[in-house]
Amino acid sequence: MEAPVDDLPKKSDKKSKSRKSGKSGSGWSRRDFLKISGVTAAAPLVAHAGMLALDTDSAQIQGPGKVPVTLSVNGKNLKASLEPRVTLLDALRDQFELTGAKRVCDHGTCGACTVLLDGKAVYSCSVLAIDAQGRQITTVEGLSQDGKLHPVQQAFVDNDAQQCGFCTPGFVVATKAFLDRHPNPTPEQIKHGLGGNFCRCGTYAGIRAAVMQVAKKGT
Repeated sequence: MEAPVDDLPKKSDKKSKSRKSGKSGSGWSRRDFLKISGVTAAAPLVAHAGMLALDTDSAQIQGPGKVPVTLSVNGKNLKASLEPRVTLLDALRDQFELTGAKRVCDHGTCGACTVLLDGKAVYSCSVLAIDAQGRQITTVEGLSQDGKLHPVQQAFVDNDAQQCGFCTPGFVVATKAFLDRHPNPTPEQIKHGLGGNFCRCGTYAGIRAAVMQVAKKGT
């Protein structure tokens, strides 16, 4: 026979006492927990018996103030004081007046800001300047030598592969990187290899003709 509800054993009041005190069974209050959880995104946490402590010795914090940055751009060392959040694109344009790379989407999707990083085409709007230190950076300004256009640049002129010009520097740099890897590309390889760059004016036919011109010359 079931016992009446009124006769059920009384539950321990430890839980209610814990709630009143605002602390869990481990001795941590909700306020303590919120203090700790608020800093987990900023620095690593090290667990100890019965406590959590910030490992401040291993956490390398840079910024938010400016720090000295040295970039190797087009064979020259360029120095500036930059906040760690500054992108390579902003550093090139605003600090060093290398405005060939264009800021169009600023979200790493259009390719107008393409530069070479150790020979590889990258979106400079998606790379922090501080992370580009110690690497070889080449912009569209660095392709021409002694006042003479690079064969890729000349091919863009010969094939009228530009209109408004905002996408052109990125396409030129991306083409240089592409041909370094695929000196004798097929039309399908060109289409795929330059798929990360977009032209709002729709000069794709001229761009592909420029690529083929350079490939045929074997440069």
